[in-house]
Amino acid sequence: MKNNNKLSLIAAALVSALALTVVRAADITPAETKAIAEEGFIYGLPIVMNYAVMYAYAIDKGNPEFKAPFNQIKNEARVFTYKDTAIVTPNSDTPYSFAWLDLRAEPIVLSVPEVEKGRYYAVQLEDGNTFNYGYIGSRATGNEAGDYLVAGPDWKGETPPGIKKVFHSTTQFSVAGYRTQLFGPEDMPNVVKVQSGYKVQPLSAFLKQPAPPAAPTINFPKIDKETGKTGFFDYFDFSLQFAPPGPDEKEIREKLARLGIGAGKTFDFKALSPEQKAAVVEGVKTGEEKIKQYLLAGEKVINGWKIGAYFGDRDFFHGNWLLRAAGAQAGIYGNDAIEATYPMTKTLADGEPLDGSKHNYTLTFPVGQLPPVNAFWSVTMYDGKSQFLVKNPINRYLINSPMLPNMKKNEDGSLTLYIQNKSPGKDKESNWLPGPNGPIYLVMRLYWPKTEPPSVLPPGEGTWKPPGIVATK
Repeated sequence: MKNNNKLSLIAAALVSALALTVVRAADITPAETKAIAEEGFIYGLPIVMNYAVMYAYAIDKGNPEFKAPFNQIKNEARVFTYKDTAIVTPNSDTPYSFAWLDLRAEPIVLSVPEVEKGRYYAVQLEDGNTFNYGYIGSRATGNEAGDYLVAGPDWKGETPPGIKKVFHSTTQFSVAGYRTQLFGPEDMPNVVKVQSGYKVQPLSAFLKQPAPPAAPTINFPKIDKETGKTGFFDYFDFSLQFAPPGPDEKEIREKLARLGIGAGKTFDFKALSPEQKAAVVEGVKTGEEKIKQYLLAGEKVINGWKIGAYFGDRDFFHGNWLLRAAGAQAGIYGNDAIEATYPMTKTLADGEPLDGSKHNYTLTFPVGQLPPVNAFWSVTMYDGKSQFLVKNPINRYLINSPMLPNMKKNEDGSLTLYIQNKSPGKDKESNWLPGPNGPIYLVMRLYWPKTEPPSVLPPGEGTWKPPGIVATK
């Protein structure tokens, strides 16, 4: 009888809670609905974008982008090409390795080998909130071998023996993205050797102890580009259950709960009034526009290049969800500025849009003014509309510093890159960065930028400034 009474009380409480949710949703004015939808879209965009990539890379085995199941590593003995479309503005500098981590049952140990001096590598740890919560690699921990622990938000254990450092994800699912420097096509076997030393295993296996009970099986909802838009708040709901709120999320989570959005909730768009439905749609549109405008005006413009800091941990964002959304939109999974800084441009210094169907362009680095880095730098070409790499006859998607020995310098020692749709001629092809026959988007990457002058740091305020693009015809 006591158990039946307890169940009755629980049921009554649930009914009351559901009734309260309905009353609250009904009481929200269209203006309030629009404001919550707008804030919710900005707050949720990186979370839903991350879920879409996780679904493609770690869940949907039939997806051509699939890498490996959770808690296994997939090494790519290649660089990304125009065929890779799961992530916008993909890096084509370094062969990637990916390990998507399910941290619900127990922490995961990431082991790295000793990497020879002079070869840059980095393991970027990013969670479902798109917070970069830690790094392993040349800059952060050095090139020596080591074992590192990645724990979920609920883990409270002591550092196990043999573990160099513990990293704490703010969500139950996370990704470890490995970048291993490639010096040229002939260097790929050496990269493969480094990659073969990357190990991923549960803590119990590392300690040679019995494994804890497995986490419950999850029915992950299918997502694609279309459903990601039409079912945005459904995916948002689903993802939030694995992301306990931090202190900086309390206010936004409470607002979202008024619309039935949140962990364990189901956003019922159909139950809203016609006015509220229209307000939700308008709120999302306004959120999209705010992100777009932030990207246009929210950073320093130097010689046409936009330079800002969009990526970091929870403390870096400090509740600035618009900054986080802008970073995801510009290029999700970007590094902290101290690990890599990304000058980006779609225009000349005077603001005229870059367009390969209208002009040829050059980018010239004066003598002694190449990008100042401890590792290496690159300039990558993207389609200005899709932000994907551009198919071209020489299969070149970027020009980077390891290519310098095979490039031609000008008589005064400066270096000119030819940015155009058609070949500049055989004598200049070593310096040709092929572009689309339309809008151009260029991203410069400075890996492990120098901190002493000249430096690109702090982003937008540094003593080194990227030279402007020049139209030549």
